Amino acid sequence: MTSLVRHTTFDCTDAYTLATFWAAVLDGRVSDEDSPGDPEALVTAGSSALLFVSVPDAKTVKNRVHLDLQPQDRTRDEEVDRLLALGATLVGDHRLPDGRGWVTLADVEGNEFCVERSAGERAE
Repeated sequence: MTSLVRHTTFDCTDAYTLATFWAAVLDGRVSDEDSPGDPEALVTAGSSALLFVSVPDAKTVKNRVHLDLQPQDRTRDEEVDRLLALGATLVGDHRLPDGRGWVTLADVEGNEFCVERSAGERAE
């Protein structure tokens, strides 16, 4: 027998608000069973699932695990602009003059994630 990753779980302050942010990021959807104020909220996007669980503890240190996003229908820089408009904040800009590199952002609760170059940009 083997195991599979059913979903990636994030501890957070406001499960529904954070789920709504990530649903917009991933062009996914928040489960119809979830609503504002619920202690948990599930986002599905393609074959990925993210579960957000409200906990009383505040985030205090850098994430030990984070998501790396690769835009599919736009460039890395266009995706960074889109995510900043959704409420993400810039944590670190690691773009290089030759076009390589990534950008580290934080979601609306401070969880870091990275945006890499798209497959099209990698092929150039």
